[in-house]
Amino acid sequence: MKLTHGRGNYLTSIEDSLNSRRIVGWCTSKRMTTDLICNSMIMAYNLRQPPKGLVFHSDRGAQYTSKRYQKLLNGYDIRASMGDVGVYWDNAVVERFFGSLKHDWVFEIAQPTREHMKKDVAAYMKYYNFERLHTTNGYKLPINYENSLNKVSGLGWPVQLLCLLITGF
Repeated sequence: MKLTHGRGNYLTSIEDSLNSRRIVGWCTSKRMTTDLICNSMIMAYNLRQPPKGLVFHSDRGAQYTSKRYQKLLNGYDIRASMGDVGVYWDNAVVERFFGSLKHDWVFEIAQPTREHMKKDVAAYMKYYNFERLHTTNGYKLPINYENSLNKVSGLGWPVQLLCLLITGF
């Protein structure tokens, strides 16, 4: 994400792509580091407390294949899944999120500083998860869609089959 004057920030996000389309973990930083994606995963894990064996899908970026990140996933009993090199469509759902972020928000609002951008991204995450209707969810908010699934299935949250996607822009 570009600042009005300057370089910008990196954003990583983790999306519940097979269920509600809710962004469950995210982080921004001026550099694309393993810390950045680890912080997103820690946020997602703390929010969801997923069952052992959850499959986490990402691209093959150096941060996602790093020993440190793989150790974090192993510590959470999360199984890593990665697409083949050059296969961009397996992250299409989360790429759609980034398209919405850019179209709905970033291109519409000036981003003068990194701190402003960080606050603005937090506001967008709130909007995306709690105010924006999603066609895939039958025009429901992600949180309302999750609640309706919990009532119908009786499983409660977390749902047993969940795949998370992550990317940066």
